[in-house]
Amino acid sequence: MESNQEQTELPNPTEARIQAAAEPYRRPMLAAYDTFVLGMVSRFMWRCPPKRMLTHYNRQVSAAHLDIGPGTGWFLDNCRFPAESPSITLLDLNEVVLATAAHRIRRYRPQTLVGDAYKPFALGTARFDSVGMNFLLHCLPGSMRQKSVVFDHVVPFLRGGARVFGSTVLGDGPHHTKRSTKLLAKLNRSEVFSNLDDRLEDLNEQLQARFTDVETVRFGAVCLFAARFPGVR
Repeated sequence: MESNQEQTELPNPTEARIQAAAEPYRRPMLAAYDTFVLGMVSRFMWRCPPKRMLTHYNRQVSAAHLDIGPGTGWFLDNCRFPAESPSITLLDLNEVVLATAAHRIRRYRPQTLVGDAYKPFALGTARFDSVGMNFLLHCLPGSMRQKSVVFDHVVPFLRGGARVFGSTVLGDGPHHTKRSTKLLAKLNRSEVFSNLDDRLEDLNEQLQARFTDVETVRFGAVCLFAARFPGVR
């Protein structure tokens, strides 16, 4: 309870801070992302290889899918959709990210939308059976309670039984090694990450408040999560 109280007292992230979190994801970084972030940092520092996350992705993804923070599109390019021609929408605050991911999976003719996780999404009448958020939450500024507004913003666009899932690097704790603790601190100082206080328990609490069949599993310093939207639409 004490941790949750501290989180609610944090000021809401400013527009400038939200934009700053998206800024590093430009072409030079994206060009090295698959090899460096997924291939090296995830595997050796966070101790959760991309294949582990891809297995999780394959279990959740549907033929009507929204991906928030798609990065380079590696997961979308490598996952197994349950249909040959899935309907895919990509949403990100950074237009370079959207263009990079959309080009990579152009065979699926994805739709793209510039959107801020802290604001309602302009998705119109679109409805989805799955929403992916891989390595998104640890980049969002604010407490886990504040970040979880992104879950509220996807709810209006979910069909009954839709899956909301993803992965996130957890904050400081015994699940980190000495090396990963130093990297975590550096990424938070540079505002690439904003997750020093992010705990699996807090994420689980936020998911439980909105969804059913919640699953949160830790591999190394990464939490893989999934939940089901129980509503009927």
